[in-house]
Amino acid sequence: MTQQDRQRIATGLAERLSYAEIARRLDRPTSTISREIGRNGGPGGYRPERAHRATERRARRGMPAPPPSAGPPDGKAGEVGDGAIEMAVGMGLPKMMARVLIGLWLSEDGRLTATELTRRLKVSPASVSMAVSYLIQQGLIRRERDPQRRRDIYVVDDDAWYHSMVTGSRQTLEAAQAAKAGAEALGLDTPVGRRLARGGAFLERISLDTLESAERWRDLLS
Repeated sequence: MTQQDRQRIATGLAERLSYAEIARRLDRPTSTISREIGRNGGPGGYRPERAHRATERRARRGMPAPPPSAGPPDGKAGEVGDGAIEMAVGMGLPKMMARVLIGLWLSEDGRLTATELTRRLKVSPASVSMAVSYLIQQGLIRRERDPQRRRDIYVVDDDAWYHSMVTGSRQTLEAAQAAKAGAEALGLDTPVGRRLARGGAFLERISLDTLESAERWRDLLS
């Protein structure tokens, strides 16, 4: 990759473009752009001149480049994985949690142990442990126990979409109830009370509609 290419990457990051959009500008795979940014400071710390010098130093030393930050392999699967991770992060999922979730989605049968996730993503066991705990709490994956080998297996299946929607909607419903309770406590005749009451009513209606819709269309996952 030339220094001019790296400057164009920096420009794309400054414009808040996605990795996929930057890759299209440079006519390169998304996985290549993801590796280049990940090994040279990440999206917040990428500097084209510094990245170019670091690459030259690695070449002189004959050292292999550090492993990519995105995890999925090169080629079509890598591009799909990079794009999916970026989309999940854009929707609010923390980066490590997104990598673990997409790693499971792209595995052959949607089932991996913590050791397999650590090896595939090239991250620490502690990072995987934190990520799977969060994903289980959000209803995005589930844990199964292998009694013979005494290990946990993390699973993502079609029902994960349903459970995720239900979990999120119930959390929103709790927020709605808290807002409405706050409104009652402060008084509906006060500006803050009215504001909380309107927000609570909105969140309640949205969450109830989502729960109803999730039940109605759950058969699409069968």
